[in-house]
Amino acid sequence: MAGTAGTPGTPRVLRAMNDRAALDLLLEHGPLSRTRIGKLTGLSKPTASQLLARLEAAGLVRVTGTSEGRPGPNAQLYAVNPTAAYAAGLDVTPHRIRAAVADITGRTVGEYELPTPGRRPAHPVVQQVTDALDGAVKAAGLARDHVHRLVIGTPGAFDPGTGRLRYASHLPGWHSPTLLDELAAALPMPVEYENDVNLVAIAEQRLGAAQGHADFVLLWNEEGMGAALVLGGRLHRGWTGGAGEVGFLPVPGTPLVRQVTKANSGGYQELAGSQAVPKLARELGIEDVPSGPHTEAAAELLARAADHASGPHRELLATYATRLATGLASLVSVLDPELVVLSGSALTAGGEVLRALVQAELEELAAARPRLVVGDVREHPVLRGALESALATTRDEVFDTSH
Repeated sequence: MAGTAGTPGTPRVLRAMNDRAALDLLLEHGPLSRTRIGKLTGLSKPTASQLLARLEAAGLVRVTGTSEGRPGPNAQLYAVNPTAAYAAGLDVTPHRIRAAVADITGRTVGEYELPTPGRRPAHPVVQQVTDALDGAVKAAGLARDHVHRLVIGTPGAFDPGTGRLRYASHLPGWHSPTLLDELAAALPMPVEYENDVNLVAIAEQRLGAAQGHADFVLLWNEEGMGAALVLGGRLHRGWTGGAGEVGFLPVPGTPLVRQVTKANSGGYQELAGSQAVPKLARELGIEDVPSGPHTEAAAELLARAADHASGPHRELLATYATRLATGLASLVSVLDPELVVLSGSALTAGGEVLRALVQAELEELAAARPRLVVGDVREHPVLRGALESALATTRDEVFDTSH
């Protein structure tokens, strides 16, 4: 009968559910024998054998070896076929585009970084994106059309009504109302766009400090301040995608910033952004304040301060913790999350010492008492989140055997 393939409870749908359960177990545990898969899924040996034969014929699993060290004949071990599909991610900043390609198991197989210096891009954004993607694809030994899905992480967010990038005036070349259409025409795979801090939260939720938490706030501080809001296990993006743009938050301790989108700054950014750390260090009489990009200078100063038990370095850390807690108090008072994850180099550099100081200050400033933790995903967290997001959708599509 027409339409029965998608009807819950039909044999095809039940087989597809068992197939997906087995594939998820292989992703989680690595190579498994037929017997082990049967025990973990509750399937009989004949059913598990049929399942594995079906997945092997579909190119989704392959035999990777045999078990050893047990009585009786060695059993074949099955694993997800890493070449079943590939996904890609891009991390876009004003200075560079970092790209990576991962196979269906999540292993990164190719990376590339494209410098994009200057306020006026030397090449159109579409060319920058395709060049960065092609660099990662080439490093993986693949072609562009091998990539099943691409997720691009940028500061700010694309307005769903107009298609324009908002809250990121510092990202040159990305504000054309036709940009998304141009990228769709230039790329052969589906493309999704996500706020960079939201992608860090996805990485922490799936791989890091927020695993197992349905409600949490991630506070990010690198070139700019931002937050990701995860409620009921889902990202809260807001009406225009602007939820979490906490750098614009008015806070005590700084003058009101008017026309915040034109200034690309706000009270919380001025109070606790990474650019405030070198300035504060100088005010406290700290010598040899690092020069260069303020993000790197802030991270070095806070890492150095975490090693001091007293003196101006300790005062720097305590003052900065108070500034961070000032903005966080507003967030947790409204959202009441169970967890706050501190991420970005300007926060992780201070480590456990800074975290403890912020926790103590927050408990004085807010009635809500979330637990603060330092993020675990330190290496390219935006890019890792982009890959995790692209892989989740890719797996849903490729692992669906109900068709």
